[in-house]
Amino acid sequence: MSICILLMRYNREPVSLQALAVFMVILLLLVGCGNVGLSVRVPATEDALGECVVLVHGMGRTYRSMERMQQKLVGAGYHTVNMGYPSTERTIEAIADEYVPQALEQCRRFSPTAVHFVTHSLGGIVVRQAIKESHPPELGRIVMLSPPNHGSAVADSLKDWWFYEWFNGPAGQQLTTSGPASLPRQLGPVDYAVGVITGDRYYFFDFWLSAIIPGLDDGKVSVASARLEGMSDFLVVHETHPFIMDAEYVQNETVNFLKTGSFRHQKPVPPPVSGKDWFSFPSSSD
Repeated sequence: MSICILLMRYNREPVSLQALAVFMVILLLLVGCGNVGLSVRVPATEDALGECVVLVHGMGRTYRSMERMQQKLVGAGYHTVNMGYPSTERTIEAIADEYVPQALEQCRRFSPTAVHFVTHSLGGIVVRQAIKESHPPELGRIVMLSPPNHGSAVADSLKDWWFYEWFNGPAGQQLTTSGPASLPRQLGPVDYAVGVITGDRYYFFDFWLSAIIPGLDDGKVSVASARLEGMSDFLVVHETHPFIMDAEYVQNETVNFLKTGSFRHQKPVPPPVSGKDWFSFPSSSD
C-alpha cells in the first residue's frame, strides 16, 4: 500500500494543507507514481533454468522497487519480467485484466517450462485476481511479500479521507477488510502453490499506521491479514513493508520456494537487517 496514507497525526487529525502539499510533492518525486515501465532481464545462458518469473510491485511503487529481487532471481537462473502498472489510477480488476497478460506474453517469448510470480503488497491481490478464473497453463509457484490477503485495517480507517482516496485511487478503496468493496475477501482460497512472507516491524514513518492495525504488523498489513487459505507455506520475518523485498535472506527464501515449494525457515541470529533496520521498530501484538 502507498506510503502516502501516513499523512495524519497520531491523534488522527489531518495535517495542514501546506504541509500536505509539500509532503505530496516529495513523495511524487521519490516514488514516481506516474512511471509504469517494464524491465526484462535474462540469466547467462549457462545458468538458465528455462523458467520465467513475473515480478509485480505494490501500491504507489514502480517496477524499480523490485529491481534487487529481480537481480537475485536472474542470478538464480530465471528469466524475469518486472512489470510496472498504474497502481493508483485503475481498479484491481482493470490492472489484472490488462497488465498481467502483457507480462505473461513477455515471459512466453522465452518458451518457459514454468511461469512463476513474485509479488509485493497489492501485487499479490492483482495476481490473485488475474488468475482467479483461469490459471495460465504453465503456472508455477507464487511468492507473495506482505500481501493484504484479507484487506488492511489502514484502508478501513482512512478510506473516506479525501487524500487517501485521491492518492491511492480506486484500488485503495478495494483493500478494506470487509464489505462489498473488499476485493481480497471476494477472491477465496487458492488451489495453486503460494508461499507468503510478511514482516513484524514497521518503518519509522509508518508509526501512525501501525497504531491503527491490531496485532503484529509491518506498518501497512497485519501478519494475520497476510495469511491465505490454501497457501503452501508461511514465514514471518523481521522486516518492514516498504523494504521486505530488499532483504537478502527474504530473497534467498523466495528462490528456495520457487525451486522447492517451501521455505527453509532459516533466519540469521541476531535478527537480520535489510540495511534499513536503524529506522524500523518491532510492532506490538497487543
